[in-house]
Amino acid sequence: MSRPKRGAPLAVDIHRAAYAMATTDGQSAELTMYGDIYDQRPTDFWGDPVEGQFVLLSDFMADLEQIAACREITIRMNSYGGDAGVSITIHNRLRELSRSGAKLTCIVDGVAMSGGSLIMCACDTVKVNPSSLVMIHKCWTFLFGGYNADEMRALADKNDAWDQAQISIYRRKTGLTDTVLSHMMADTTYLTGKEALEKGFADELLEDAEPVKIAASADGRRLFVHGRTISLTPGMFAPDNIPTVDSEAPAPDMTNTPRQAAGGKEGNTMANNLEELRQENPALAEQLMAEARAAVSASGPSPAAAPSAHPVQQAAEEDPVQAERRRLQDIDALAALYDAETILAAKYGPAACTAQEMTYRFAQKAAKTGKSYLASLVRDTEDSGAQSVGAASTGSEPLGGELTPEQRMAKGRADAKALNKKEET
Repeated sequence: MSRPKRGAPLAVDIHRAAYAMATTDGQSAELTMYGDIYDQRPTDFWGDPVEGQFVLLSDFMADLEQIAACREITIRMNSYGGDAGVSITIHNRLRELSRSGAKLTCIVDGVAMSGGSLIMCACDTVKVNPSSLVMIHKCWTFLFGGYNADEMRALADKNDAWDQAQISIYRRKTGLTDTVLSHMMADTTYLTGKEALEKGFADELLEDAEPVKIAASADGRRLFVHGRTISLTPGMFAPDNIPTVDSEAPAPDMTNTPRQAAGGKEGNTMANNLEELRQENPALAEQLMAEARAAVSASGPSPAAAPSAHPVQQAAEEDPVQAERRRLQDIDALAALYDAETILAAKYGPAACTAQEMTYRFAQKAAKTGKSYLASLVRDTEDSGAQSVGAASTGSEPLGGELTPEQRMAKGRADAKALNKKEET
């Protein structure tokens, strides 16, 4: 019977917000990774911490050392990804443990997307559920400010290097060629559990495993995985082969139910807009419209009713791509009112939002700034003692330097005459 390395702890029980590590005998350990992967906790446009569950590099690597002596490590994965550099660092450390004799197994409980798929590929054995999702894509970078052609090309070269680093990870795991992987990444490829097995990203399909609850919102911009809501990056939408549910309730019964095509037969809905959906699947179209009408009713009457449809109803009828295009156009329409940084952050930043939300955030910031400025002004005035200084007397003014109403009128007429006389000369 093998023994743990000298000095290795026999029991470890670590619980963080987005992950947990535990071993009872120092031989086998389980690592549950349910969060997004970053170097530091992300912040929004105003510098405030973003709500969410995050796997932070320094904490994770320090905790990993406490189970590094274990001969078997099982990682249970549910991650949308995050920072490519952090994900590659964790991948490389796990590969080092594997080369040292540790047997690494990853079970994709929910999703392994982007950086999560890189960490998944570090494991010797990857097990996926039929409803698991694996997603790979090319890296992308936020840009703020102005750049010339040389600077843009230099940035593209850096992104190419990041992509090549990720391709090397996927190639080792899958055996696919660089060209195939590059095209898959360029297309932002989603793979179900079965497809991940066929492409070599996974080694075992858990056919008998309890189905994982996974679904997408009706607009395709959110995923519901294991009871957790994951908002997709602006411009990115869930693939059509994921069942859709009401955003308020992931509906466990729909987790593995195929979408209904025309005539009530099972299949994938191919409609691109509401009219096509009415022809293909009238029942589903009516359900979506009922949800939209319920949302309108719950929101109350519009303060300024217009002949056009209510925004909620419009959103229900719009194609997701058209909705995203309209969001960007609405923000561009306000470009003259806000600085470029505010516009870019609202369109493409980590906390991307609608034009209305951008306006509200800017007003909040302005209100905070205004209150701070007024408070400072009051303090400066009080410190200067200016309030205790009276007005200077002109001789014709009453005692105390104040004019009577009659004197103020007379002084105004005299000043006006003097000004007119000056202009005439």
